[in-house]
Amino acid sequence: MTSRERLLTVLSGGIPDRVPVAPDFSNMIPARLTGKPFWDLYLYNDPPIWEAYINAAKHFGIDAVMDGYFPLSFPNMRPVNEPPWERFIVHSDDQFRVTQASYVENGKRIWAPTVDVYYVADPPTWGVPPHKVQLPPVPTHWQPLEGVKPVDTGPEGLKRVKSLLGDHGLVGVWLATTAALGNEEDIYRYYDNPDRHEELAADRIAAVEKKFANILALDVRPDFLCVGGSGTLVYQTVEIFRQIALPAVKRAIELANAHGFMTHIHSCGPETALVKIMAEETALTVIDPLEIPPMGDCNLAELKRLYGHRLTLKGNLHTVNVMLNGTPADVTQAAIQAMRDAGEGGRFILSTGDQCGRDTPDENLRALVKAVEEFGVYDQATGKLPKIA
Repeated sequence: MTSRERLLTVLSGGIPDRVPVAPDFSNMIPARLTGKPFWDLYLYNDPPIWEAYINAAKHFGIDAVMDGYFPLSFPNMRPVNEPPWERFIVHSDDQFRVTQASYVENGKRIWAPTVDVYYVADPPTWGVPPHKVQLPPVPTHWQPLEGVKPVDTGPEGLKRVKSLLGDHGLVGVWLATTAALGNEEDIYRYYDNPDRHEELAADRIAAVEKKFANILALDVRPDFLCVGGSGTLVYQTVEIFRQIALPAVKRAIELANAHGFMTHIHSCGPETALVKIMAEETALTVIDPLEIPPMGDCNLAELKRLYGHRLTLKGNLHTVNVMLNGTPADVTQAAIQAMRDAGEGGRFILSTGDQCGRDTPDENLRALVKAVEEFGVYDQATGKLPKIA
């Protein structure tokens, strides 16, 4: 099977030739492999980070699951009456590039209240208050942001990404998010405005329906739709999630299912309660990364026992202890254990418990791929993995 065929098979509940393997390295490892400063990819699109990911996926021979890496956009989804923002470099040295947006109104330049920080060897940090990086709220000097390569993030861009990936995997785009609250400011706004909770939930449903109509009109469509959100149960309780985010997520999955799209949730951090909700109350296709303590609270074998017949599980090797600091032998043993815990009968993708760190050894990623090739081959008659029985 090709990677594409293998993933489509497992996501539809069938038994592929072997366990698919899709470590999460959407950012740092692809950027590292280019040999360029990270700001070249994230700020200057040279190349865009999602293209670097495709190259990395091919380099390591994984079954690529592009869960929202390509930022598909539609003109009618942009905010109305948005000011004509421009971005400027407000600080630059050999370690950082800092940008701040502004626009001119009635002859006066208005500056955004936050800056974006681009690092030489790490992913960027967006939406940072200037004082946190020792900059004034209104810059004293700046220069135009030049040299950014144009990229098409519309329908033609999606066609290009799908063509570049080819049979090496699947391309997903965002439709909804499980993370209604994502930072401290969101928490304050939630508790300061209880009268707006129903309106916020309704607005999210409306946005899902509008974007889905756009996706449905595409002549080349994504392979699946993303409805998750990093740290869903970090900044919000299960009750807040149910109140603000779940209605739109349910609507997104309902629409997707009615029109033949598979759906994907990524939500690092505590996730057991989310898996239970998704498995029992929706027709979600796949969920990851199912992190173990202390970052998460998941037990892969138990989740497989309870919910493996309802949705596909994707995870969950420890990104620090195993992938970053372990040996290839450690990776192999952890991969075997994960396949033993969740691989029987299909509906499992071997992956990592969230993003692999920049300095994860290449040989450890190759050991992960080798593990499924040696130990993850299915008996088509029984759906079992004979070598790890």
